[in-house]
Amino acid sequence: MNRRQLLCSSVAAAVCSTIARDAIARAQQPNARSVEKPASTIPGDAGISSLRINARDHGAIGDGTTLNTAMLQEALDRCNVLGGGEVVIPAGRYLTGSLSLRSNVTLRLEKDALLLGSDDFTHYRKGQVRWEGKWIPGYLGLIHAIDAENIAIVGDGRIEGNIAVAGRPSKDNPLRRPALIEPIGCDGVHLEGFSTLYAHMWSIHPTYCDNVVIKNLTVRSTETNGDGIDIDSSRHVLIDGCDIATGDDCISLKSGRGEEGYRLNRPTENVRITNCTFEGRGYSCIGIGSEASAGIRDIVVEHCKVRSVYKNAFYIKSRIGRGSSIENLTFRDIDAASMRMGFLSINQVSAGIQDECPVPGIDGVPLFRNFRFQDIRVQDAPVLVNASAIYARKKLDGLWLENISGTCEKGIVIANATNVKLRKISITGNVGPLVSVANVSGQGLHGAATIDPPRESALVPGPSIYTLR
Repeated sequence: MNRRQLLCSSVAAAVCSTIARDAIARAQQPNARSVEKPASTIPGDAGISSLRINARDHGAIGDGTTLNTAMLQEALDRCNVLGGGEVVIPAGRYLTGSLSLRSNVTLRLEKDALLLGSDDFTHYRKGQVRWEGKWIPGYLGLIHAIDAENIAIVGDGRIEGNIAVAGRPSKDNPLRRPALIEPIGCDGVHLEGFSTLYAHMWSIHPTYCDNVVIKNLTVRSTETNGDGIDIDSSRHVLIDGCDIATGDDCISLKSGRGEEGYRLNRPTENVRITNCTFEGRGYSCIGIGSEASAGIRDIVVEHCKVRSVYKNAFYIKSRIGRGSSIENLTFRDIDAASMRMGFLSINQVSAGIQDECPVPGIDGVPLFRNFRFQDIRVQDAPVLVNASAIYARKKLDGLWLENISGTCEKGIVIANATNVKLRKISITGNVGPLVSVANVSGQGLHGAATIDPPRESALVPGPSIYTLR
């Protein structure tokens, strides 16, 4: 046994203990907590209880300097034990450390109410959190919930993180930094109406959650590593009417990295993103992957607008060693402008960092299939579509581009794909051929230029232990 196999064996053993024991049990019962649609009720409005608690009645002071963690948590806990209802935050600036939402409790932020995160790490709870597709020790979110049901944050107020506790783990402090809002293992999550501000760290990070509604939020998360909404191994999710401007991905869909994510088998699935506006100041507007080792599937993005983006409007990405699949993606009725790199990039083989324990052999090559783009309008895209980073022995199976119009400098490049369909592509301003292909079959390819196929990437060495689902 070489060093990599020994390390991966140790990791696998750990995965199959504490965290994995529960996660695998849930994964083996996919319908245990599943419903067809995301829950849309708010606990305080759902007849659970008419209880309404004002945080000031528990001593909260909105002067911007008093630490309110204990008082706010007391109000949330009391609301829970009395059967559920609302905890109301009136106008004011409430400094706080991390808060735990409880089942059947709505946190209501009234107009001009601000929850302001502390700049002191000691004011944040610690636990097991997801970071770049791995479960590691870290600080829980400023507002978090663990294994709760029917929770909500609503209202016209604001939640603001503190840049002093943001950033990436470091040698001096290896714990993952706190996200802003982070439900973990929850069923029935409703976030609506408020605005957020953070920098150098993710804003909203549902992990292992079912039935999530994120509606009418204004999300601002500047600088690198500043994702807006990260949906992580969660299902039945609706993101509707949000205005998101970030220093990294506006929305990122993830499901774990390497053998750990592959074994845990918690996909992200059944996600609908609609009526949203994006400004990606550091990376892409929507990134799907690259942490996708449990699979990402059944995603719909519709009626959305890209104001501007630093790289690609949409980036579907994984790499050899991730395994599993990204499949059944539909993008329709999209307007996209001011793209620095392009409208769509698809990379199956080399996106993201390699895991220390990747999935070996051909099973480690993720399966990409059934990607549909229709009714797309672009303005001045440097590249319309780049889908050339595809593994020849596991082709992209199904890429439909229909009713695509606008202006771009370069057109469509596809390699190693089958069941391609190009229809009603009306692009002007392009230099060179509109469509270039290598090892591609399908419809609408007449007159396409032929290019050299990409160089084949190496597989991860080792036995193929797992079977692709």
